[in-house]
Amino acid sequence: MPLTVTALPALSDNYIWLLRAPDGRLAVCDPGEAGPVVAAVEAAGSKLDLILLTHHHGDHVDGVAALVARYGSKVMGAKADAHRLPALDIVVEPGQTADVLGVPVKVLASDGHTLGHIAYHFPDCGILLCGDTLFSLGCGRLLEGTAADMFASLRLLAGLPPETLVCCGHEYTVSNARFALTVEPENAALRARAEQATAQRAEGRATVPTTIGQELETNPFLRAKDVEALARIRSAKDNFR
Repeated sequence: MPLTVTALPALSDNYIWLLRAPDGRLAVCDPGEAGPVVAAVEAAGSKLDLILLTHHHGDHVDGVAALVARYGSKVMGAKADAHRLPALDIVVEPGQTADVLGVPVKVLASDGHTLGHIAYHFPDCGILLCGDTLFSLGCGRLLEGTAADMFASLRLLAGLPPETLVCCGHEYTVSNARFALTVEPENAALRARAEQATAQRAEGRATVPTTIGQELETNPFLRAKDVEALARIRSAKDNFR
């Protein structure tokens, strides 16, 4: 595989995603804090070439300045979000193919959670870095976009190859499973996934990455048939306790 991906736990429930090329070069996606990245880079005896950003929220960008100061890393992010992201060296737009550590990445529109949110799909590696758009058994809150925006974003991601690794921004699987089971209580694959996630967390293990195929079987947001259905499910989740 041209790139490998590793989850770096950060903050209370975030994941920073570390990409490693065969030649040892490194990149990260959405560093909400610098410490976990510095520890990983130093352990690898390498340096950090590139920082990819999906959206502007602090828990995804607050580590950027320290990492740029330490490693001189380049920063990649969306043109539409550039006015509220850390300073960008590489500006990208949905539909564009960019280069990350010598590997092509397709930039995907992912509006919904925020406007200007993007995702990064590495077709040659089967990796999707999706920030806060698609979660394991969930999707992001509609803080800026509409249900129609999120539905379009999720439909785009649903069309990726089923084996694609879904590298999302947070460890939400167990709580998302509790809600998902109220939407599809008879979904056997969902029940099995909920049990697996509970066991993984009890052992201190991450529940992600998941895959597009697994989410298509178990995630009620990705399985929503139309905008209205997604809006109903999202509203119910927002009020779920």
